[in-house]
Amino acid sequence: MQNNKCRAAPRACLNSVWLMGALATLAALPSAFAAFPERPIRIIVPFPPGGASDVTARMLAEKFAQTWNVNVVVDNRTGATGIIGTDLVAKAAPDGYTLGLVALSFAINPAIHKLPYDSAKDFSFVTITASNPLVLVTGTAFAAKTVKDVMDLARAKPDALTFASSGTGSSPHMSAELFKLMTGLKITHVPYKGSTAAHPDLIAGRVNIMFDTVIATLPHIKGGRLRALGVTSKARSNELPEVPPIADSVPGYESTSWGVLMGPAKIPAPVMATLNKEAVRVIGLPDIRERLARLGSVPVANSPDEARQFIRSELEKWTRTVKAAGITAAN
Repeated sequence: MQNNKCRAAPRACLNSVWLMGALATLAALPSAFAAFPERPIRIIVPFPPGGASDVTARMLAEKFAQTWNVNVVVDNRTGATGIIGTDLVAKAAPDGYTLGLVALSFAINPAIHKLPYDSAKDFSFVTITASNPLVLVTGTAFAAKTVKDVMDLARAKPDALTFASSGTGSSPHMSAELFKLMTGLKITHVPYKGSTAAHPDLIAGRVNIMFDTVIATLPHIKGGRLRALGVTSKARSNELPEVPPIADSVPGYESTSWGVLMGPAKIPAPVMATLNKEAVRVIGLPDIRERLARLGSVPVANSPDEARQFIRSELEKWTRTVKAAGITAAN
């Protein structure tokens, strides 16, 4: 009977066969996704071992492996301010088995460098893992005791004040540039090869101020060698509860480093849901929250939609800031 119908209406028959095949494929998809993951997962970290992104990725990998009973490997692919490793994530198969954990440089790089990927379109964002507030510090001999003091001194003597950073395009540098943009101040940038290289000059007063991570500056603050003036997050830091947010003096100011767990674009929704559910669970565990706190990190653990919206806003903010500061790859 079917053969007679096909001879009478071959096109209709082909459409019918295609439809039945498609329905069969769709019916099989849920069970295929339900099996995720069934083989090893790789988390690419585009930075050297030991940093906040690497440590966070290894915490997630350990818990993922325990939950799913598969190997989860952290793969450090360094170079080009994170671009090399990030490009590997962008070009991986969108099946959830290759992920990446990147930081603030992901949002800064598009404004400075020509990239082999589109930061807004070529990735699926699983969750923001944590945020890392910075703190505005100065040597104890410097005249400024508050953020307002810094602003008053900079207005009185434009370009006379200096700020240190851990390098052009770094989160300490960009936090200072955002501060300058939002206040209209003129303060001269003095880049160093890493934040620890800047600390002796900051303590000695050879450079006036610096935005740096809480974890890097806390020993000097507690030891009385540096004075903390303000934190870059909207809320106060647990490690520095007595230090007000800079936003109290500069309304709307916020600049935090952060981590985002992500994969290539077009990861199937069921796989994304599995990844997000487990990542959020892990970040909420007491031992993980404690370990993040030791890094100076504040757990976030939001949804994929919230993560994407956050990344979009960060891309826009840092593009404006880089443009206003005139920063280029040659700086």
